[in-house]
Amino acid sequence: MVTTNLDTPNLDSAETVAATAFDLKTYLVQQAQQVEAALDRSLPMRYPEQIYEAMRYSLLAGGKRLRPILCLATCKMLGASESVAMPTACALEMVHTMSLIHDDLPAMDDDDYRRGKLTNHKVYGEDVAVLAGDGLLAYAFEYIATQTKGAAPEQILKVIAQLGKAVGADGLVGGQIVDLASEGTLVNEETLTYIHMHKTAALLEVSVTSGAMLAGADAIAIEQLSRYAQRIGLAFQIVDDVLDITSTPETLGKSVGKDVAAQKATYPSLWGLEESQQRAEQLVVEAISALDGFGGSAEPLRAIAQYITARTH
Repeated sequence: MVTTNLDTPNLDSAETVAATAFDLKTYLVQQAQQVEAALDRSLPMRYPEQIYEAMRYSLLAGGKRLRPILCLATCKMLGASESVAMPTACALEMVHTMSLIHDDLPAMDDDDYRRGKLTNHKVYGEDVAVLAGDGLLAYAFEYIATQTKGAAPEQILKVIAQLGKAVGADGLVGGQIVDLASEGTLVNEETLTYIHMHKTAALLEVSVTSGAMLAGADAIAIEQLSRYAQRIGLAFQIVDDVLDITSTPETLGKSVGKDVAAQKATYPSLWGLEESQQRAEQLVVEAISALDGFGGSAEPLRAIAQYITARTH
């Protein structure tokens, strides 16, 4: 068992998750709208228009906005204002969008659609798409440094350092390179988990821990929240692997069946669909357990963990 380690969201399929007084669907819609408005303000059009148009095309193309929502929810859970974390929340979505633009390039996963729209390089060309991703990545760090108000300078520096690690060779880039090298080969569970703990879970983890850092959380709280985020990150990827097999392009908003066609190692290829779903559910149980001690204010994080295994896209 793996234990070592939201477009406006459509939650109709998630209504069967454990019933609580917390209205996750309304919460995610409201939070996504708040994030969308902040993202639009964060990146106004300016000269040279072509690159800003390309950056905004992908940044404002919708999506679950899960990473910024996790950042805001964690910060608020620990007693700080969401406004303290909003610049970091926007920066997290900029970094995530960069990873999608680059991941869709012909030299990487070579995809034509993302979030139900043509991918960036299909609209603007590969050269502009590369630069749009680069621009978003650089701007993310600038935005945290210049726009964060109400947090101590050392807290802001910690967030910048952790985000840099999460997106670099010790994080997303490291997971991506091992993923590319593993195509067409037989990989074991350890390698597959390495790929996704770095390629997917690392950015989700820093989304949670950055919100905690900006709220002034201590090391023990951050460690607990890291355990939560690592487990929802891995569960998120397992569900993605399942959806790549079981969903449709219309529902998923992107091509399906590409992992099999590219001979990528996936969790269903190792365990089968049923066991993959069971393991994702177990990871969610462990994630929720890591929130023990945070009380009722952690309900958004608990509900998001439950949503991960119930989502359809």
